[in-house]
Formats: sequence, C-alpha cells, structure tokens
Amino acid sequence: MNILLMLREAFYGADPNLIEELKKIGNVKVLYTDKGIDKDELKNEVKDTDIILVNIVKIDKDIMDAAPHLKYIVKFGAGVDNIDIDYAKQKGIRVTSAPGLNAQAVADHAFGLMLSAARDIPKKDKEVKSGYWDTTMGYEIYEKKLGIIGFGAIGKALAKRAMGFDMQTLAYGNYKDYELAEKLNVRFVERDELFKEADYIIIATSLTAKNKHLVNKETLSLMKPSAFLVNISRGQLVHEEDLIEALKSGKINGAALDVFEKEPPANELPKLENVVATPHVGGATYEAVARISDLSISNIKNLLNGEDLDFEVL
Repeated sequence: MNILLMLREAFYGADPNLIEELKKIGNVKVLYTDKGIDKDELKNEVKDTDIILVNIVKIDKDIMDAAPHLKYIVKFGAGVDNIDIDYAKQKGIRVTSAPGLNAQAVADHAFGLMLSAARDIPKKDKEVKSGYWDTTMGYEIYEKKLGIIGFGAIGKALAKRAMGFDMQTLAYGNYKDYELAEKLNVRFVERDELFKEADYIIIATSLTAKNKHLVNKETLSLMKPSAFLVNISRGQLVHEEDLIEALKSGKINGAALDVFEKEPPANELPKLENVVATPHVGGATYEAVARISDLSISNIKNLLNGEDLDFEVL
C-alpha cells in the first residue's frame, strides 16, 4: 500500500505520530506543500499511489488519471474545493474530509485577526520593538454587530465567542440552525442586510462555484466605512482587486486575511497599511492537527478492513 502525504511541513512536526502510524500500514512518501507543487512533478509522484492524504494541493482529473492505482483521497481538513469530487466518483475513488475538527482553531484565529485589525496590534508590536512609543486610537468589538457568512461548525464557534463580547450577531448562508441560533442570539439575514449592518464581517463558508467572489465591488459598496472584513475561509471568495480598491479609497476601514486567491499572494493586498495578514494558518494548531491525524489514520484502517468511512463525501 503506497501512501502519499502532501501537507505543509509544520503539520508533520505538530503530530509526528501521523507518519509513524502510517508506516505501519504501508509505504509512506512525504511531499511538503508550503511552496506549492508543480503539476507535472505531482503527476509523476502519484503514478504508484494508492492513497493520497492532502491539505490544499489541487487534485483534479489530470492528477487522478495519472494515478491508476488510486483508491482513496483523504482530505486533511474540511473543505473539499481542491478535489474534483465528481470525477473521483466516476473513477470509483473514495473521498473523505474532516468537517468541524479544526473549527475551534479557525474561530480562535478569526477573533485574533478581528482584534488585531480593530486595535492595529501588529503595527504597534513592530513599533514598540523598534523603540518607537506612541499612542494611537483603535476600535472596540464589544457590543458591535458581527456578520458571519456561513453558519456551519466554524460559524457556530464564532457565534459562541461573540456572546462573550456582547456582540449582536447576524448570519447569512444556506444552512440555518434556528434552534442553536436562538441560544446564541444569532439573527439570520439576507446577504445585503449583513453587509450593510455589520461592523465586522467574518467569511466562514465553504467555496463553491456559486459563491466565488462573493465579496466584490457591489457587496463592498454596501459596507460601512468603519467596517472591517475578515476572511478565514478561502481566498477565492473575495475579489481581491475590488478589495484593494475599497481599502485604498477608504470605502471600508480595514481587512484581516488568512487566505488569498493565490498563495503566497503576489499582489499588494497583504502589504497595505490597513490589512493584517497571516499565511493560511487558521487551522494550524497542535490540537486540530492531532484530531485530523487521528481521523485520517482511523479511516485508512477502515478502508483496508472493508469498514465504513467516517465523513465520506457522497
């Protein structure tokens, strides 16, 4: 059994048990994906692979066709937008994901980004370390309106945290859990109302063909000039050129971004003064990686034993 792991290098250090356990199952090959992988190189690497464990590398028709022995794709995370699910089904390749297992980590990071943007914490940290000491004003999140796009596991975790800040929470998306929303003081609204009313907007929804560039010139124009945008989901949900224009012109106050359309980003967006940027690390905690590792190992064992797979993408 040949197993190909394609993860960011830090993930292996976060849970060294992952590789050791997989070595008990089969031959393990590791590819670090921090700087991306050339597609032709990847096609060559997968030719003898039975199982792929992948985080963000795109597994499309070409890659699957280059892997004649491929039986199973394990998504080391929740969203499966980097995997051609329909083509995998056609080829009889099974796919699982790990929904909700990094939700707490991502929600923590989203609040960290929101607070960092509101109080300009990264800039102040750099100034103090350089010997510069000056007082500047920031904004509170206490009792402000939080708009959450998406009310899945991450959206719910965000709403719980918002209660601690006495925030008024609005949510927009296809999935609506009315019972939990009532407990968390969440009000479901339509898209435009959320963009108009929220002081802080956090994108926490999966990427689909329908919601690509959900944040664009039109929706940005609805936001308050004092509002902040936070994205911890997928970079493709934001039209970056439109966001750059809105940030430069003062149409919105600022943005805090963990994800970008191209990673690493090649444009000026992360360099803008009113942007806080992190390198797609929302789910990168020791705890989250351990949970996903345990699930991945368990599912691979289940596959080999002919048992049901947890969180199979049907």
